[in-house]
Amino acid sequence: MVEELKFTVSEFLDVVNQTLDYAYPSAVIEGEVAEFKTSHGKWAFFNLKDETSSIPCFIPVFQLKVPLEDGMKIIIRGYPKITSWGKFSFTVKNVMPVGEGSIKKAFELLKQKLEKEGLFSPERKRPLPENLTKIGVISSTGAAGYADFCKIINARWGGLKIQTADVLVQGMDAPAQIIHAMRYFNEKSEVQLIVIIRGGGSKDDLSCFNDEDLAREIAASKIPVMTGIGHEIDESLADLAADLRGSTPSNVAELITPDKRAISAKVAQNIKGARSQICQAIINVYNSLSKPRETIISRIDSEIAKIKDRIRQVDRLNPELVLKQGYSLVSGKLAPGETVKITTHTHIAKAEIKEVSERK
Repeated sequence: MVEELKFTVSEFLDVVNQTLDYAYPSAVIEGEVAEFKTSHGKWAFFNLKDETSSIPCFIPVFQLKVPLEDGMKIIIRGYPKITSWGKFSFTVKNVMPVGEGSIKKAFELLKQKLEKEGLFSPERKRPLPENLTKIGVISSTGAAGYADFCKIINARWGGLKIQTADVLVQGMDAPAQIIHAMRYFNEKSEVQLIVIIRGGGSKDDLSCFNDEDLAREIAASKIPVMTGIGHEIDESLADLAADLRGSTPSNVAELITPDKRAISAKVAQNIKGARSQICQAIINVYNSLSKPRETIISRIDSEIAKIKDRIRQVDRLNPELVLKQGYSLVSGKLAPGETVKITTHTHIAKAEIKEVSERK
């Protein structure tokens, strides 16, 4: 006969909880919210139910990033536990609404809350930085939306440096990863713009962008943030909190880069227009003169005469012209017994000074 184990009440609860921890360190459950309530603004309690069963759930209010109401369908992540008073409870770590109706309800409730705080105020929006050279992109690098974004960026404008943070863009873990990437770019990077992109998907796929912490992180960013999430008709709290919004990842790429082909065509057109304006200006000046040809020739002749006169003035200062007229140049010290050099037009001679007297 196998001897039965004997426990105290506390010991038994500890053993059961250890067993639960081992078997279910983390579990994800989907159901409908019932009997939701909060206690002292610190704790939230509700039941998660389906057609036949119900689980009591508990979560600290500060961890509840999605507003809950009875009847909402949600997915929760957490772990089971037997409380010290012998009641089963599921401790919740993450909550995400599922189904279009629940997602819309949670979105509207949280939107109203954040709007009252001024989180989406137009006054706090910053414009697109000028002369972009380096951007930070937060996306899943394996997604089609990211590939489209990069393709359009490279086709429109070369030389833009892209630093990418590869993150999940759907599911319960996505908000935390996006927030971590946001903090990295703000603290350790030198990008001028942060871009958050994700291609189209269902309401469930895009619901991670309605996370309260993520919306607050975007609003608090030191670096301007631009989003391109889903399709044009999709709207998320991340979009509302961002400084700028594109309708899709491709649209974001178009908004942040100039089109080099369009710019080349515009430059060529400007050059053509400038050439035409210059030619017309010359014609206008020429035609404004009463006697264009005679006037221009007269001005040229006048300038030539001035130049010739200056040449004659310079020539008169030329020593060779003086020597040709029969004069000579004497150089040296004028004192008795000194030797001086005498230069004429054709000869150079040396002579000794016998006597020096002042000229009367």
